[in-house]
Amino acid sequence: MSGTATGGQPWLRLMPGLFVLLWSTGFIGAKYGLPYVEPLTFLLIRLGLVAVVLALVALVSRAPWPRDWATAGRIALAGLLVHGVYLSGIFIAISQGLPAGVTALVVGIQPLLTAALSGPLLGERVTGRQWVGLLLGLAGVGLVVREKLSIDAAHLVPFAYALVALVGITLGTLYQKRHGGGMDLRSGTAIQYGATALALAIAAPLTETMQVQWTGEFVFALLWLCFVLSVGAIFLLFALIRRGAAAKVASLFYLTPPVTTLIAWILFGEKLGIVALMGMAVAVCGVALVNRK
Repeated sequence: MSGTATGGQPWLRLMPGLFVLLWSTGFIGAKYGLPYVEPLTFLLIRLGLVAVVLALVALVSRAPWPRDWATAGRIALAGLLVHGVYLSGIFIAISQGLPAGVTALVVGIQPLLTAALSGPLLGERVTGRQWVGLLLGLAGVGLVVREKLSIDAAHLVPFAYALVALVGITLGTLYQKRHGGGMDLRSGTAIQYGATALALAIAAPLTETMQVQWTGEFVFALLWLCFVLSVGAIFLLFALIRRGAAAKVASLFYLTPPVTTLIAWILFGEKLGIVALMGMAVAVCGVALVNRK
């Protein structure tokens, strides 16, 4: 596996769509796995396993490692934001009962927040057409999850965790774009998962019982999230960040709720109404505006 995003043009054109498809299965994996384990314990097992596997891959393939501790520290910090803060916030919010629609809508603000910060932090220019596309994308996400939106006083704490997740994935994307462009995806991602697993190894015993029910559903969810999400989708995300503007890459997250809704309709028979279908079309148009050359 190459450490950089290389390959022919057909593969490069498929990368965004494949990333959206794989990333969208994350909510499905959480739905399968969280009934059998607490959220931070789930993430500790998942990220620890992936860190070991990727470290072995990096060693066997002789991937280059950071040449100094400062570079390794910056790589680790990006990982703590993207994997630790984001995933912990999402998993805790879902485990505490925040409706999936609300969670998706909160995280759906990420492309707008990334675009607003990419100018002052990265010097990237977001055009008027792209701002229209970002707003259309958010409107589309709202239509997709509209029928699933419900929140009351009992959901305020998990809602706050969803906001923490939003901040984590936004700052992590920007920090990775600024400081992680030269990292090898094999060794760099192993460092990121290792650092996050270390943080979770401290947090999980302090806040959870760390009991696990090793059912078939949990093992399936664990393996799927480990290798399809934490390897496949994350490698694609970092490759896309390396090649494109942060706002353009972030706009792809608008497509996650529509695709997740489609997958839930196929797998679980969840309702898919005409308004949700209209929202999907609006979100796709918004992303197309953002990414049009």
